[in-house]
Amino acid sequence: MAKKALISGVTGQDGSYLAELLLSKGYEVHGVIRRSSSFNTDRIEHLYQDPHVHGVKLFLHYGDLSDGASLQHLLHDLQPDEIYHLGAQSHVRVSFDIPEYTGDITALGTTRLLEAIRECCPKARFYQASSSEMYGLVQAVPQREDTPFYPRSPYGAAKVYSYWMTVNYRESYGLHATNGILFNHKSPRRGETFVTRKVTRAIARIKAGLQQDLFMGNLEAKRDWGYAPEYVEAMWLMLQQEKGDDFVVATGETHSVQEFIEEAFACAKLDWKQHVKIDPRYYRPAEVDLLIGDASKAKRLLGWQPKTTFKNLVRIMVQADDDLLAAQLSGKHVRA
Repeated sequence: MAKKALISGVTGQDGSYLAELLLSKGYEVHGVIRRSSSFNTDRIEHLYQDPHVHGVKLFLHYGDLSDGASLQHLLHDLQPDEIYHLGAQSHVRVSFDIPEYTGDITALGTTRLLEAIRECCPKARFYQASSSEMYGLVQAVPQREDTPFYPRSPYGAAKVYSYWMTVNYRESYGLHATNGILFNHKSPRRGETFVTRKVTRAIARIKAGLQQDLFMGNLEAKRDWGYAPEYVEAMWLMLQQEKGDDFVVATGETHSVQEFIEEAFACAKLDWKQHVKIDPRYYRPAEVDLLIGDASKAKRLLGWQPKTTFKNLVRIMVQADDDLLAAQLSGKHVRA
């Protein structure tokens, strides 16, 4: 009998890649989506429409992380084997503008889901999408599972709360609950307001003569950037372990935002200095200057390894946005 998985945040970057991975492994996949007046399922539409995918078992359910009752009803009815909690208000800069909402969805939403698991399906295995933003003002370099947290945003603080609630439910109720502390991971499916995708979309538009300038904030911030499809594989590997645990997933390399910009513009044979302008409005009230993860534990216990280099990641994203814009201008539909 096929395993049954539930994914919150299934329509996001990670959720779409994870759904693909689980379907390829024969899972029956259920996703939680919020009710909206417009469609927001672009990243997973191909899982229904691809004629080469046979017997796909993907089902979507309306639910909301602000509504504990809906989560309990869903888990009671589905009885999933694995639950991947990826849903959140996940934009760091936006979390400063809507801190209360970020806390309600990103922090308390995790508690609501954990309570639903405890009440309805305590044997299910739970994955919590923790974040490198929890380290914030870093206390050690590189950051490991035992590095103290020092969040520098409402988003980071909400993720710290969720991390510790996951640990508490594991220790208090014996749940198979795991934190994946994923460092920055990108792809052509990244949201268009996130910095890397903002850069690659702008480059495509500049090449096409539709845009001249790209306005940016802090170019000195350094991040550990990996490739999202590889990171969702780590999520799955975590829930195949005998017990719940906590794992850092990272490449072990750090690159500044400026380095990403330089590499991306070079891929398009453009001079970034001719187009990039600094706009103070894009600075955060508190900055995270340096993130670099040590994934030794994941490599040792999960057998996981990052494969895509920084240069290849940038090239993949630049090419994808170039192709996407060309298709849009020609009236065709293309997916990442």
